[in-house]
Amino acid sequence: MTQNRTGFFVSVDGPSGVGKSTTIRELQAVLAARDVPARWTVEPPRGDLLGDFTRTHGSQLHGLALACLVAAARYRHIETTIDPALKTGQLLISDRYLASTLVLQRLDGVPLDFLLLLNNYAPKPDLAVILTASPATIADRIARAGITHRFRADPHAPAQEVELYRDAARLLEDHRSKVLAIDSTAVPPSEVARQIADALPVLPLPSDTSTTPPTPQGP
Repeated sequence: MTQNRTGFFVSVDGPSGVGKSTTIRELQAVLAARDVPARWTVEPPRGDLLGDFTRTHGSQLHGLALACLVAAARYRHIETTIDPALKTGQLLISDRYLASTLVLQRLDGVPLDFLLLLNNYAPKPDLAVILTASPATIADRIARAGITHRFRADPHAPAQEVELYRDAARLLEDHRSKVLAIDSTAVPPSEVARQIADALPVLPLPSDTSTTPPTPQGP
């Protein structure tokens, strides 16, 4: 997929409660201040039949069934948003992508080889941003934000997610994605956003690229 790719694809992932959505809001402000046009998207995609169905009914599914539903929503997302953006030279930034699948679905008991096969035709990000923090910091942030997703209810999840995201980063590097891992334990979201912005290339992006982002969402 995504032949004749002229755009640049960035994914931003991290453990639930790490501060990903706040970081993305800060990144939107940084890029706007630098006059860098970007298209923003989120997984599961909003305003799409499969994406909305996954958001509405995903909590009722587990394991292989949920992994297949997430993958189906992703391939629809690729067809409607990712492929067109990358073929027209846009900078595309996604709130969650492959790394989240390689962590959350594994927490749900899905074998890694099945996940890799299921997502084999999904285009790999040019830059995979992996946000992390100490498990204690993540647990504290979840306690303050509240339980908004079943993966947050497990007190052991923060430590497991941190380790699994390390594995996901290595896997993405093996697939020739550049990985930018940022520990946000003692770094404010504004500085994390600056580090991400500094890692983006200067591209001949079209002047009419949409810079109106959706509200970032995610567990």
